[in-house]
This record gives sequence, C-alpha cells and structure tokens, in this order.
Amino acid sequence: MFARSRAIAPAVMSADSAKPILLFDSGIGGLSVLAALRRYLPQAPVIYAADNAGLPYGQKTEAEIAARVSGLLGRMTERLRPRLVCIACNTASTIALAAVRDVLEVPIVGTVPAIKPAAALTRSGVIGLLGTEATIRQRYVDQLEADFAPTATLLRHAAPDLVTTAEARLRGQTGDPCAVERAVAALRAMPQGGLIDTVVLACTHFPLLAADLAAAFGPGVRLVDGADGIARRIVHLTRGQSFERRVPDLALFTRDEPQLALLRPALMAAGLERAAVF
Repeated sequence: MFARSRAIAPAVMSADSAKPILLFDSGIGGLSVLAALRRYLPQAPVIYAADNAGLPYGQKTEAEIAARVSGLLGRMTERLRPRLVCIACNTASTIALAAVRDVLEVPIVGTVPAIKPAAALTRSGVIGLLGTEATIRQRYVDQLEADFAPTATLLRHAAPDLVTTAEARLRGQTGDPCAVERAVAALRAMPQGGLIDTVVLACTHFPLLAADLAAAFGPGVRLVDGADGIARRIVHLTRGQSFERRVPDLALFTRDEPQLALLRPALMAAGLERAAVF
C-alpha cells in the first residue's frame, strides 16, 4: 500500500537545513506532540515514525520495549540522519530513554509523565494519572512522584483501552464508546479519588481524547500532558539552527496494513503529506 522508505529517504538528507526532526511513537499518539511542535517550529521538517508493528507497547515487558525501541531508532537514525530524535511515547521513554541515549549520537528528547506541572496545579493535593500498564509501574514514575509531588497523593490507573480508542478515532472509527467513562470511573473509585482535581495524561494518545476526558471528569479537573514542554525542549536544543522543508513531511510505519489508508485524513491534517513503510 505504501512505498518503502528507502526510495524517499535521500531527499530529506540533502542538506543540513533540511535534516528532519524525527518523532517516534508506538502508534499515532505522538501526533499530539507534533501538534505542539508545529506551533513553535512550523518551518521544521519532520519525519513521524509509528511502530505499528509493535503496538501496543503497554502490554510488553520492559526488556522487549528496550530492545525494540533501541534497535528501531538505531536503524532509523542511520538511514534518515535526523538532527534530533524525540521519543513521543511515555512508555518507551520511561523504559528505554537511557539505553537510546547510550547508543545514538544525536540529541534525544524523551516524554515522561507531567507530574511536576500537575503538582504545581493541584489544590486538593490529589492527582490522577492515566497511562499504560507498563508506564504506571515504572520506578521512573516513582522517582518523579518522590521528586516533584512528595506531599501529594498520586492515584495511577492503566487505561489501555484509551490507546485503541484514540487509534480508532483517527481512522474515522468509533472505538470503544465506554473506554473514557471506565477510565474516569476507575480513578474516581480509588480512595480519595473524589478529590482529584488534576489528571496527568501519561500517554501521548490520551490528549487526542482530551475533550471526552474533560467532559467525563467534569468542571474543576485540569488535564495535564507533556506535549508543550517537549516542544519547548526541542526548540531549546535546536536554537540557532536553520530549517528548510525541501520535501513534504513524511509519516513512516513499521508494517503495511490495509487500515493505514484510513489514517490519510489525520496524517494530512497533521502536515504529513507523504507516507511510507520503513
């Protein structure tokens, strides 16, 4: 269905100013990060890579995720020569970020749960966190809680159905109509869950469902994600660099499948006018 990436990679490597920023996610959740990046660096050439062959990451072991992400990003940076890599995935970042930084020689920006800004916003002292199964159990998240929210209560819930629902929505499908309500009800049912006034969306898929989540939580609950902070970090690391988009931005997938055609409208809306299989 899609062309192989080898046929088009040389065009994006033709000059330093045309070197792309590589955004990597397990699926299309990282489009929420791309939207924030577009606001700050609309002129920056981008390659968005979705590891749909490995989706979902949240149900894999830490060893599987670390090996897969390190291997894929190693091959992608070798072939695509990006100026910077953003791992636009909380699960991959909390598990594989250190390993990727050890093996790649380009700047790496990770995505971690936005516990620090949530702790600054909460008034009740009770924060909800929605993520994947793999993310919510990480010691990395424990450390973020200890460092930035030591006096708050952080209630964590794994909501993998939100990932599949977000993926379905961008394909023009309905997805699970009850996924949002179940996730919200699960947090509210925890001890002190009724006091939640701030919720961390610890998966880049979840901001794509922000309107539904806000309606389900009701007024008085703030949703926090890391997309804007990630975009600002990329701006900082590329300060002073020139950008030139010589070819339309590209979406890469690790597996061709019929349903990818349904993503065309969403990809075009995100400024990803070309698509290929890596």
